[in-house]
Amino acid sequence: MEPLSVLIPTLDEEENLPECLESCSFASEIVVVDSGSRDATRDIAERFGATVRVREFDDHASQKNWGLDRVTHRWVLVLDADERVTPELRVEIERVLSSETNPSGYWIRRRNHFLGRPIRGCGWQRDKVLRLFDRTRGRYAPRRVHEKIEITGPVGNLQHHLTHYTCRDLSTWIRKAERYALLGAEEAQAKGRRPRAGDLVLRPAMRFLKQYVLQAGFRDGAEGRILCTVSAFGVFMKYAHLRELVRNGREAT
Repeated sequence: MEPLSVLIPTLDEEENLPECLESCSFASEIVVVDSGSRDATRDIAERFGATVRVREFDDHASQKNWGLDRVTHRWVLVLDADERVTPELRVEIERVLSSETNPSGYWIRRRNHFLGRPIRGCGWQRDKVLRLFDRTRGRYAPRRVHEKIEITGPVGNLQHHLTHYTCRDLSTWIRKAERYALLGAEEAQAKGRRPRAGDLVLRPAMRFLKQYVLQAGFRDGAEGRILCTVSAFGVFMKYAHLRELVRNGREAT
């Protein structure tokens, strides 16, 4: 079987990290790239036998690319600390890495949980991520937010899921939405995007309707309504930040 490295970026993940590390303990190597945790994250990683590297965070793409340069093996599985490799997925990963011929990478579907509930709608039912790949054929594109890997060569699909516990509590989720909104606004400004009349009203409303109605968020009860509302709030904050960034840029000029 081809040896496997697991790469896990972290920041203050002492609650999530132990179960994540247990789920991927079958790998030949685990590398944790930490952004300066103030809790027990690094101690936990070392206790599980992981190699810990520390790097100041600038953006998700460069953090992961930096980590890819510091793992040992060609095949890499990138995990977030709130994700778990199921036993079924482990068997499937071991099977494909034992094959003599493989594509350059694999999409993995995710089963997402929000505030303790499995989410069946909100667009999350089709969620998949490209996380298992040959690192000599893939790098993350330079983006401030929602980083994506660019792979040279064909890409396959795995049949089994990652389990993803997205949200420990609502306050954490709202802070994350605000952080991603600012990063998204900065990226939009860098690309020359300018605020438009309908951004602050129409875009958030459209996001809510898309996730709650068209993507069946109503199936997920109160948690679905909360998820779709916070998502719409994130869109509102992105364009509010963009307006502020553009206005401040003009004033500075």
